[in-house]
Amino acid sequence: MKIRPVHLAVGLSTALVALAGCERAGDGSGDVPFAGTSTSTDAADTAEKVSSGLYDLIGVKGKASDSHSTVVECSGRNAEEYFRILHPWSFVPADADDLGVAMEQLERGLPEHGWKIRDHGLDTSKNKNLRMTADHDGRKVSVRIIEMAKGTRRC
Repeated sequence: MKIRPVHLAVGLSTALVALAGCERAGDGSGDVPFAGTSTSTDAADTAEKVSSGLYDLIGVKGKASDSHSTVVECSGRNAEEYFRILHPWSFVPADADDLGVAMEQLERGLPEHGWKIRDHGLDTSKNKNLRMTADHDGRKVSVRIIEMAKGTRRC
């Protein structure tokens, strides 16, 4: 089985924002809902802690990329008040055969830890990557995970 760098691209898009988020509570104008108030530094720290918890759920030996969270502006909004935090990272299992195991562990473990899987299935790429989106309403975070490997799909 030939593998690209496994991209359990945990693009952790947290909506922890100063004042509101990309939308004020209840106004329906933005694509990222209200997530409370925070400084960008505190929100970034929270995103990295959530990512660490996701890494623990993977449950197989491997290496995660060394990345840090970043602040993303909300288009058309005051950057001092509205922002999102992204913490993208990738994971490569020590054994290529554990890639599917890692994704299965997340599929099973996320709901057990308060996450709701909102979307799960193959993407439209030529490679037909397995992807999953999950939200944790209590923590006000969302994660997009993509299993990028060439070969037979489980779905």
